[in-house]
Amino acid sequence: MASNGTRSLTVEDKLNLMKRNLQEVIGEDRLKEMLKVKDLTLYWGTATTGKPHVGYFVPMSKVADFLLAGCEVKILFADLHAYLDNMKAPWELLNHRVKYYELVIKAMLRSIGVPLDKLMFVRGSDYQLSQKYTLDVYRLASLVTEHDARKAGAEVVKQVAHPLLSGLLYPGLQALDEEYLDVDAQFGGVDQRKIFTYAEKYLPHLGYRKRIHLMNPMVPGLTGNKMSSSDEDSKIDLLDSPAQVKKKLKRAFCEPGNVTDNGVLAFCKHVIFPLSEDGIFEVHRLPEYGGDLKFTNYDDLEATFAKQELHPGDLKVSVEYYLNKLLDPIRREFELPDNKKLVNTAYPVEKKKAPKNAPHCPSGTVNGVAAVEEETPSRLDLKVGKIVSVKKHPDADSLYVEEVDVGEPEPRTVVSGLAGLVPMEDLQDRLGVFLCNLKPVKMRGVESKAMLMCASVDNPRAVEPLDPPDGCVPGDRVFIEGFESGKPDGELKPKKKVWEKLQVDLRTNGEFVAEWQGNLMKTKLGFVTCKTLKCSPIK
Repeated sequence: MASNGTRSLTVEDKLNLMKRNLQEVIGEDRLKEMLKVKDLTLYWGTATTGKPHVGYFVPMSKVADFLLAGCEVKILFADLHAYLDNMKAPWELLNHRVKYYELVIKAMLRSIGVPLDKLMFVRGSDYQLSQKYTLDVYRLASLVTEHDARKAGAEVVKQVAHPLLSGLLYPGLQALDEEYLDVDAQFGGVDQRKIFTYAEKYLPHLGYRKRIHLMNPMVPGLTGNKMSSSDEDSKIDLLDSPAQVKKKLKRAFCEPGNVTDNGVLAFCKHVIFPLSEDGIFEVHRLPEYGGDLKFTNYDDLEATFAKQELHPGDLKVSVEYYLNKLLDPIRREFELPDNKKLVNTAYPVEKKKAPKNAPHCPSGTVNGVAAVEEETPSRLDLKVGKIVSVKKHPDADSLYVEEVDVGEPEPRTVVSGLAGLVPMEDLQDRLGVFLCNLKPVKMRGVESKAMLMCASVDNPRAVEPLDPPDGCVPGDRVFIEGFESGKPDGELKPKKKVWEKLQVDLRTNGEFVAEWQGNLMKTKLGFVTCKTLKCSPIK
């Protein structure tokens, strides 16, 4: 939030602030005239359905603009709307979800420096169940055709083959909210335009005045489509860990030079630049990749990306930094036990129903249905090992056979394809990192019971074993930062290809430190490194 007060702002200043990054304003002439005589009162509403995601920073950044322009802002937690929209929020969960929404949105606003004392928070059912409001719902129902009601909710209410009557009521409630919240304007996404024009058409029939409508563009999600609470791949949850943020951004659609439907760039435009304290967006790069970049406006950033002078990977890393900066205070608030309990109560994990006549639930199932196993690096049993002996494979010139102490009663036999790449004397008595829960496999007649982890490049061909930090001893656990609490599989099943799926994201970074999706590999004594191969795959 800027420090200058609203008294120093002209009508044009206020208008520009209110319109910044909007796609459309219905009633802009009325808005200009009203700003000449008063500051506006407006509201933004959200139906308390799925968990809010980082896309909510877009309207929150506009709330900051509205406050800076001198507006009085009301935030509506629309619980009845949530229920009417094809029961996206079951009645018994409504109260818990409203509490969660209020808690997390207030945490978001604090994260971006918006003073809560200048906002009013309202729960829809506090006034929508009143006699007067209910009578107005009936009055509206006597005026609106089924066609108009369906059309108004087409972009907002979940569309099904046989719609419930509740979905046809939804637009009318949102229109009436403008009157009962006593506002001059309503703010929302452009997907609500049909509801806004519905309100403009029908409120005067009830004797109420038309309101001004301010609309944000629909910011694309990570997959290029609308960011949605119901599409896990399209969004980053406000409580996602740094590791989850990195993973989702890594998968995000961000084609080189493509500025259309690019959710990563859109987040820069609608959140990072408007909320930046110094107006600068920085991209840190190694000198060999062009060095650091600084952008003071979004247009320059977009142009640089369009010309492919900024790589998607570097853009994602920078957005990840700014995003985690916004999310860190929210995560801290939800580390409190009562807040954690609220999340689990508002969004209980749904258990899959067992198949009919299922006689029992065997191990590895939930209610008779196979449990979904998450592919995280905690499933890898990585240990520090010491190579106590190394010799040539008797039947393969490219293989070594090593005996390795990994802190167990007996050494493990490990077969490595390092002959001709790493001298035997460099392996003798050295410490390395070993993957110990692969299924044992025979390599030219010798069974290998672990795998030595190495950085590797193809051109020119070079392989180098990873180095545990000084002071480690055989058997010390090696883990990925952020995944310390997970338990390794007893054995990685070859058919499930867990190792193959995780391995593609293992690499050394520009500082020669091993990492997985940007999360560093370490032991209790420090980071796992590589002497000479940086930015290289680990195999």
